[in-house]
Amino acid sequence: MRPTGDIDVWHVIPSEAAPWLATIAGAGSKLHRKHRLHVQVSPVATVPEDYESRLVELFPGEFDKLRILVLDAYDLALSKLERNAEIDVEDVKHLARAAKFDLDVLADRYRKELRPFLTGPEAKHDLTLELWIETIKEQRAQGGA
Repeated sequence: MRPTGDIDVWHVIPSEAAPWLATIAGAGSKLHRKHRLHVQVSPVATVPEDYESRLVELFPGEFDKLRILVLDAYDLALSKLERNAEIDVEDVKHLARAAKFDLDVLADRYRKELRPFLTGPEAKHDLTLELWIETIKEQRAQGGA
């Protein structure tokens, strides 16, 4: 498992609740101090175009007034492509193992749903994806699923 210290939130509905959520569950909050996990409201991320159609609900029916929807594994991985920090690469390698990525699906979704919306040189992002795919293939060849 890859531990995390924060949960990134892109959309809060109603939007007026975002500051409230940041106050009660953000960095330094009582919840953060107790559980060492905080919510970070950060609407800055480039995600594949049709991500909303693939959102997955966590804990359906468990809460009366709360729904938690998360990106599917491919969309989550692709949301990390533009930044491509070392931790993002490790996250993608983990996601590829855990979700048993079909690399053709990853590449297709990148080309059709993400690439047209990225800033910066397309060649840089194309190379990032190629390197990710090669890394995942190497990991699999070494028995890392």
